[in-house]
Amino acid sequence: MPVLSTFWKLTKAVILGVFAFVVFWIVYEVATFPNVKKLRTSNPEATALIATRAEEARERGEQPKRVQQWIPLERISVHLQRAVLAGEDANFAAHNGFDYDAIQKAWEQARREAEKEAKESGEDDESSWIPQMPSFKRGASTVSQQLAKNLYLSSERSVVRKAREAAITYFLERHLSKRRILEIYLNVIEWGEGIYGAEAAARHYFRKSAADLTPREAAYLSAMIPNPRTVFNPQVNPRRVARRQRVIMRGMPYVRLPDANS
Repeated sequence: MPVLSTFWKLTKAVILGVFAFVVFWIVYEVATFPNVKKLRTSNPEATALIATRAEEARERGEQPKRVQQWIPLERISVHLQRAVLAGEDANFAAHNGFDYDAIQKAWEQARREAEKEAKESGEDDESSWIPQMPSFKRGASTVSQQLAKNLYLSSERSVVRKAREAAITYFLERHLSKRRILEIYLNVIEWGEGIYGAEAAARHYFRKSAADLTPREAAYLSAMIPNPRTVFNPQVNPRRVARRQRVIMRGMPYVRLPDANS
């Protein structure tokens, strides 16, 4: 009996401890959850990504660089809007923040590529090549999800961060129009070292306003978005950028932009 009594006391203590932790976590999440409603009328003064890049620069002993000029969506070339959606989220106007078809395709592609690599390296165990969720291709991440991460989250890969990203994405789609989401996205994304937003990118790379970009120039900028500082840096990998530019140009005519009521 004493042993059984001790066991139940320990079990009760563990349950209470877990319950207290869950309650604390929920309270913390609610208290720190961003107020996305204010983005309806207020432009974000900074983003989590900009803050991260500034900290990285300071750690290198450098002065953080930030070139950014906010402009309304109406002053951003339709060509750039189409190019960005063609490259990042072709179904943006239709989905509710999560493109489940793209997620499925990304899973299947990652699975095929992982299986091929495993076979080439002589690995026969299926468990060695089944891809995990965090390794999905960028195509599974919508513009709304990218914006949620860019504005509020770190670059770490964890279940908790993905859950927060999903929650923020839901509220972005609920409280903002599609055009407003696209407007914010195009004004805050990174286009090179210290270059943020379409206007800064257009002036840096083409010495012109974002309103005046041609289809080819727009596709060029869109091609850089996945990683403009390294993998898709035109100074580092010009051929890779050019290849992606050509693919994006082929898809641009088929992209539907969000209308004024969406």
